[in-house]
Amino acid sequence: MTDSFQLLQGGANGPRRGRVSTRHGEIETPIFMPVGTQATVKAMTPAQLDDVGAQIILGNTYHLNLRPGSELVAQLGGLHKFMAWPKPILTDSGGFQVFSLAKLRKITDKGIAFQSHIDGQKIFLGPRECFDIQRNLGTDIAMVLDECPPFPCDEKDCRAAVDRTIRWAREFKDIAAGEGWLDAGHHAFGIVQGSIYEDQRKECAQALVEIGFPGYAVGGVSVGEPEPEMLRQVAASLPELPADKPRYIMGVGTPPQLLKMIALGADMFDCVMPTRLARHANVFTPNGTINLRNERFKYDPAPIVEGLDNYTCQHYSRAYLRHLVMANELLAHTLLSLHNVHFFLDLMAQARAHIEANDFESWSHQWIETYDLGLND
Repeated sequence: MTDSFQLLQGGANGPRRGRVSTRHGEIETPIFMPVGTQATVKAMTPAQLDDVGAQIILGNTYHLNLRPGSELVAQLGGLHKFMAWPKPILTDSGGFQVFSLAKLRKITDKGIAFQSHIDGQKIFLGPRECFDIQRNLGTDIAMVLDECPPFPCDEKDCRAAVDRTIRWAREFKDIAAGEGWLDAGHHAFGIVQGSIYEDQRKECAQALVEIGFPGYAVGGVSVGEPEPEMLRQVAASLPELPADKPRYIMGVGTPPQLLKMIALGADMFDCVMPTRLARHANVFTPNGTINLRNERFKYDPAPIVEGLDNYTCQHYSRAYLRHLVMANELLAHTLLSLHNVHFFLDLMAQARAHIEANDFESWSHQWIETYDLGLND
């Protein structure tokens, strides 16, 4: 769909303000997308997600097809109804999970044959299967099947992965278009791969743009490479993508990384970090992360972040939250996850406001410096 993205401010390079239109509402960018791998953002209800300003969440094709099964979800009205989330949903294709979790996988030009990490069941995932699963789920934004090279990866193996990624993207697009799925208001994003090889990333991006998608993602970053390398590959990929389409950096990152990638021209992000760290008592502040297990918070009457407008910071002290953590109370997971997810979403809201005010660069540099110089413990 040519009109699914409005570029409200900015251009091909530098920070941008945009708006993505979907069947279930609009998404203001730059935006962070909480990860709900198995039809739930861990420890949070949809009402809580809405309360902290989530505009879109993620589901995962691989996990949801294994359990409970995409056909079951379709029979029960689709993923939105199944999990009681009325806003947009993006579903990852499952390619990354196949490579990181599946047993005894075999990759061919037709797709990936693998065994389930749950029960060893033999499964095949190609562009047709990837599309059918996401159609069953009723997703708003589907990701094409791709091959994510590991890090490190030699140039020859990376080339094979890039060639398959392009081939599968073309097949996925042809299937989606042939069945009228894109005309019905759904979106499909191509995924740029290429590991640490800038020439391959550029070639992959150019091939995907030639195929034509409503949006594009940069994949295969934050898979073990150093941060400077990650930023270098994002910087190499983004200029090859159209200015009038949304740009999604998959699986990242820390708050400073998000701001650095917004400065490069990225629009959308996702990461499990906010909820995963919350389950280990780590919470985000403008001065870096803190671990509430630390003894110094035992008598601390302050909220995690003074003045941050979320339920956790409005009602609870660090001392109480530490008590929940030390007592292994489940409420700790919810309250800390709620805070962390809100921290990321609030950071994106601040970024949008500063882009509109034309002072993003100075603001973000100061924010990153304050965060990086903070006391982490």
